Amino acid sequence: MKILDSNKKNFYKELDKIINKRKTIDRTTLRTVEKIVNNVRRNKDKALIYYERKFNSNTKIIPNKKEISTAIRLLDPKIKRTIDETCKRVRDWHLKQRPKDIFYKDKFKNKFYYKNKPISSTACYVPGNLPSTLIMCATPAIVAGVKRIVLCTPSLNGKLNGGVYYAAKKLGIKEYYSLGGASAVMALAMGTKKVKAVNKIVGPGSKWVALSKKLVFLEGLCGIDANYGPSEILCIGDSSSLHETVASSMIAQSEHDVDAMAILLSKNKKLITKTKLSIIKQLKNLPRKKIAGKSLKKNGLLIYVSKDKNIIDLTNHIGPEHIEVTTKDYKKFLNNRIIAGSICIGPYSSMSLSDYGPQNHNLSTHGSAKFSSGLGVKDFVTQTSYNELSKKGVAKLGRSGYLMSNFENLVGHSRSIKKRMEKK
Repeated sequence: MKILDSNKKNFYKELDKIINKRKTIDRTTLRTVEKIVNNVRRNKDKALIYYERKFNSNTKIIPNKKEISTAIRLLDPKIKRTIDETCKRVRDWHLKQRPKDIFYKDKFKNKFYYKNKPISSTACYVPGNLPSTLIMCATPAIVAGVKRIVLCTPSLNGKLNGGVYYAAKKLGIKEYYSLGGASAVMALAMGTKKVKAVNKIVGPGSKWVALSKKLVFLEGLCGIDANYGPSEILCIGDSSSLHETVASSMIAQSEHDVDAMAILLSKNKKLITKTKLSIIKQLKNLPRKKIAGKSLKKNGLLIYVSKDKNIIDLTNHIGPEHIEVTTKDYKKFLNNRIIAGSICIGPYSSMSLSDYGPQNHNLSTHGSAKFSSGLGVKDFVTQTSYNELSKKGVAKLGRSGYLMSNFENLVGHSRSIKKRMEKK
């Protein structure tokens, strides 16, 4: 882990070098993803089986009902009850997000509408051991009214995850694909004999998944959610913060992926030193210590900042996925100036706990929180505008439209407008 001082002359240059390295598309990775995508384009199901055998020890694109039933039956009843509770909490929250249609009628009796319609299909890409991610991806789609919702999740060493498939059953999902990685994304976007194409792919994943989603979107094959890459957390602490708690939060996000990022900002140098030592100690008995350790070594930052204003400015410069604020006077950070996908306020608010609802844990990464939001009902709805003009209305509005289109040298536009104005 690196300790940085924000007062140093070249601080932002050094910080940006570390942050931007995560954002940069590795050319080798890009070529590999393109190769996989093009292989699926040419060879379809044959290519899917090849990659499933290679990466997931799997030989089936569609798992059979017996395998699913067995995986669910073997699931601990306590986990089933937890999934039930999580489904309800997440649904209750997302029901509040339903967009409303808009109707407006002006003084000329022109009518303008804005209607919301659910997309027809979506695929939820779910890493193999995360039922919570399926709940987060599928619930807003269900609330939006999407009729066809597909589960796409890789098996782990050829085995199905009972938690993921129990969650799918609870959510009413009946279409499954046991696929993972860039090949799965291409199959869902394009369609094969065994995999039906969808309108949109949502859900987080590795850099391979994130990059393949961007590629199929650029080709116009299907829609995607946002830039949900490897996880990030930025912790803001002071002398009142418990270093063990801060360290545990940084480790929690780092165990997701070797490309995850964990940052601490503090005016208290003792907290920085103690947090570093606590991270080393807590890593020793962590099951995923190799992943978390590599992530923290590569992307872990402990930053000394001298002023609260500088903390806010630095936070907004990074635009992280997650923020945890554990300072004594934490309410001063409760303002609209802080940019992040999700913010946990106060000593009892754990970002790890927020992963399980009710708010969505699919959030923007790589600084994209500066211009985009987390997954929600809005992402499964298209908004169509309608306009119905009256005779008097087109006569009044047509004048400005006629003049504007002529000014823009769009004569076809002005002639079309004039035809309506002259209609008896």
